[in-house]
Amino acid sequence: MQHSDTETGSITAFVVMLVMSFVACAGLAVDGGRMVAAKVLLADQAENAARAGTQEITALRTGDPKVDPERAISTAQEFMVRHQINGQVSATSFEVTVRTTRVVPMSLLSLFGVGSRLISAQRSARPVTSP
Repeated sequence: MQHSDTETGSITAFVVMLVMSFVACAGLAVDGGRMVAAKVLLADQAENAARAGTQEITALRTGDPKVDPERAISTAQEFMVRHQINGQVSATSFEVTVRTTRVVPMSLLSLFGVGSRLISAQRSARPVTSP
């Protein structure tokens, strides 16, 4: 049984493409999973920083508690520095909002030219008053 010159190497090309497809699928699973985990962590960090900021309440004894925006921003930023979190904080007298960001490097997908990705999460917190 003889093979023609046009068939030589066709199995090799098929195997190479199959291996590349498997690596790409593994890259999607691994790097995609890392991005989802990083997003969940960012959301948790943003929420915790916002909660820390909402602890800065004024006028509690008057029955009309308000967030002190300046102190809330400072407290949330201190929390973020202490926990090495990148992001921005904003506050009003009713709410503290924290937006966190992080760069997630790709491991397997970098083999296909996919670079690092910037992800972010934003969470807000409001002080809870008893009824």
